[in-house]
Amino acid sequence: MRYAVATGRAPLDPTPSLRGSLTPWKPEHYASITDPKKYAELLRAIDGFTGTLPVRCALRLLPLVFTRPGELCAAEWAEFDLDEAVWNIPAERMKLRLPHVVPLAPQAVAILRELHPLTGRGRYVFPGARSSKKPLSDMALNAGLRRLGFDKSTFTAHGFRAAARTILDEVLNYPIDHIEHQLAHAVKDANGRAYNRTAHLPARRKMMQAWADYLDSLRMGANVIVINERRAFR
Repeated sequence: MRYAVATGRAPLDPTPSLRGSLTPWKPEHYASITDPKKYAELLRAIDGFTGTLPVRCALRLLPLVFTRPGELCAAEWAEFDLDEAVWNIPAERMKLRLPHVVPLAPQAVAILRELHPLTGRGRYVFPGARSSKKPLSDMALNAGLRRLGFDKSTFTAHGFRAAARTILDEVLNYPIDHIEHQLAHAVKDANGRAYNRTAHLPARRKMMQAWADYLDSLRMGANVIVINERRAFR
């Protein structure tokens, strides 16, 4: 409005009279489970999911890659090199509009190979239920979690990111910058350089393998370290 006044497009700026009359916006946090023991219960519940194969595979894959749900649901087969075990997400599909590399553990590759005979001839890894020309909605993942008994105040599909961030840090003791780069957050290195999709890539590949193995151990009921549960995450 100030610009409008300055350029002669409006006679005055009416917004000062609104100050204090509007409710301030507060960010909404995504519910998550970061206690390893409870997280193990979630993983076992997902293994028992009886919905469609694309939704089942997406729910099993998301804990392994912990991307944003929309980034996974809109994944295209052309982005994957299963022989090299890597997923290259193009910049236009990322929140920061920067390309992102996701190393794939063998467990993740196995899920994708299981799904490939069903959807591999199409564009999308997880096509929509009504049309294969559109990707699966991330709402389908949340609906699947509801079917498994996890309401929106307990866990959401976005919560896999908080779980990975917390457990990798507080239980597996991986460096924060490695975790943040794998989460595709806006982080800078010691020299002030911004996010680089290949930063710490060899170390991140080892981390993703260790993470997949750790999730397997949780499913099998291994002894776990209990930590405080957190819910806030972006």
